[in-house]
Amino acid sequence: MVRLFKHYVPNAVLVLALLDIGVLAIAGELGWLIRAWQIGMEVEPVLSRLPQILVFAASLEIAMVAVGGYGPDSLHSMRFAVARVLVAVSLGVIVQSVIFFLVPGLAFWRSNLFVAMVLSVCGLVLVRLLFGRLIGSERLKRRVVMLGAGNRAARIVRLAERPGASYVVAGLIAMGEAEPIQDAVPRQAIPNLAQHVVDLNATEVVMALEERRNALPLKDLLRVKTTGVHVTEISTFLERETGRIDLQSVNPSWLIFSDGFSSGRMISSAVKRMFDVTASLALLLFAAPVIALFAVLVKVESAGPAFYRQRRVGLYNEPFEILKLRSMRQDAEVAGKAVWAEKDDPRITRIGRFIRKVRIDELPQCWSVLKGEMSFVGPRPERPQFVEDLERELPFYAERHMVKPGITGWAQINYPYGASIEDARHKLEYDLYYAKNYSPFLDLLILLQTLRVVLWPDGAR
Repeated sequence: MVRLFKHYVPNAVLVLALLDIGVLAIAGELGWLIRAWQIGMEVEPVLSRLPQILVFAASLEIAMVAVGGYGPDSLHSMRFAVARVLVAVSLGVIVQSVIFFLVPGLAFWRSNLFVAMVLSVCGLVLVRLLFGRLIGSERLKRRVVMLGAGNRAARIVRLAERPGASYVVAGLIAMGEAEPIQDAVPRQAIPNLAQHVVDLNATEVVMALEERRNALPLKDLLRVKTTGVHVTEISTFLERETGRIDLQSVNPSWLIFSDGFSSGRMISSAVKRMFDVTASLALLLFAAPVIALFAVLVKVESAGPAFYRQRRVGLYNEPFEILKLRSMRQDAEVAGKAVWAEKDDPRITRIGRFIRKVRIDELPQCWSVLKGEMSFVGPRPERPQFVEDLERELPFYAERHMVKPGITGWAQINYPYGASIEDARHKLEYDLYYAKNYSPFLDLLILLQTLRVVLWPDGAR
């Protein structure tokens, strides 16, 4: 794993992304050369068109990230990967056309662009055919030794078996568990733990002890550490591997002393606010016709107002009202009691189902972003009735209100719509990860990945 701006990126993803950038740059250059040869144009040195090549490669690479071209499915399914490549290149070409309209000097001509696009598709698919096995092989995965062989260690073993795992379990060391995992080696059978870890060619030791109180093998851990092998606590390991804060293993002291939740965010917060104001103004301006059109359609299909206001809990538990296009019948909550939305909820209208899937119902919330009550990126604000129940049921739920709520967020792009306490638990784990590791880079990644959720709606209700 490589950490970029407090966010972890798997080695396989980083290698594939670098290969893709190289392929896209070459495709851009070849597209220019081929077209120049066709029309008999004299070719100048490559430095003269370097800006166009870089803009071409960057726009298509950003499109690859936005459509999920580096997700686990894309890394392990050739058909899935090719579909994502085709969509990404198509989106990238649209972006190139916009750039050509705004700044003609930074984009290819249409003829060059077509050739470069074809070459890009061929090159990206070829990279996945040639390096697919290498990317998914154990050569790019870390070798991990588990110190502990109980239920916690079993979770790490199961995670290693999922598609896209960035590590393999090289060894299991039982630390006195009543029923250790099969193939675990008892600690008493290992004369020198540090040498045992080195012999397994491990790069990391994960503490997965069932009971840490008065049980930490400090001498063993110190000797392992001095060999150059990383020693990691299970909560930190799970955070890095899953992109969420694991509520089953985490404790208050880990949250207090771990890296994250930094208060020194003055510059990044100012940048975030400037982006929110600029983007919300632009979006309200350009989306006004779309909002007006669907407001009319909502009004025509069912009785009641086209918009509705709903009380939500915001930053520091302060209540505020959000504005959305109405997607349910007017009598959806006749008793006045908050009700979770369900799959194929009968209260949702036909127009409502469509605007929920493509997130058009969320557009009026840009007004809340402009006022400063929300941000574009952050945990989704919940209704006060739900918050009261969730704070009683879920540890650390109140901590998600330490950051401004958002229209989209880390939980929204990683977990489908939730309509239960258990769903809320999983989404809270992602929200806590965002609150702990917030950076402009993570915000940008979430905004890009939101496009994937819009194009392939999963669980929108």
